Amino acid sequence: MTEAEALRLLEETGAIQDGHFILSSGLHSGRYFQCAQAFQHPAHAERLCRALARRLDDAKVEVVVGPAVGGIIVAYELARQLGVRSIFAERQDGEMTLRRGFAVAPGERAVIAEDVITTGGSVLEVASLLRSLGAEVVSIAALLDRTGGVDLGVRLEALARVTVETYSPDSCPLCARGLAASKPGSRTV
Repeated sequence: MTEAEALRLLEETGAIQDGHFILSSGLHSGRYFQCAQAFQHPAHAERLCRALARRLDDAKVEVVVGPAVGGIIVAYELARQLGVRSIFAERQDGEMTLRRGFAVAPGERAVIAEDVITTGGSVLEVASLLRSLGAEVVSIAALLDRTGGVDLGVRLEALARVTVETYSPDSCPLCARGLAASKPGSRTV
């Protein structure tokens, strides 16, 4: 799957949205990526994650870990494509943790899976958690990378790299125009 094909599929399913959005990071943006719209259709999730899995063939992955909520479906389907197990990390008292009996073994080779990476905050928190438990983070895998090339300290594989301007709340031109903002993400800032 090419970058153009991935973006077209996301556009066709309504996963790419225009408006005024408050991102999980607290930044504002005129474009939002709601991959859950594409994931309503399991065949789309399978197709997207199969293409992502092909980019990880050499990584010798043993577990795929997704940050809740956006990374859960990506992690599950990516793990299915790679033939390994899938778990997810979630926030408890503001910190990423493994719950529900999930664990990683020392030295276990992990990929962190996410739908969209903007600042990298969630995947970096999961990477820190996994390393503290002794796992080896071999890659981060995402459908969309909108970091603008930020170095996350580990290999990053993404189906598409997109550039979307973001604004701090105090200098947001969308706010200045009086456009109402929505916060579609799952994390409170």
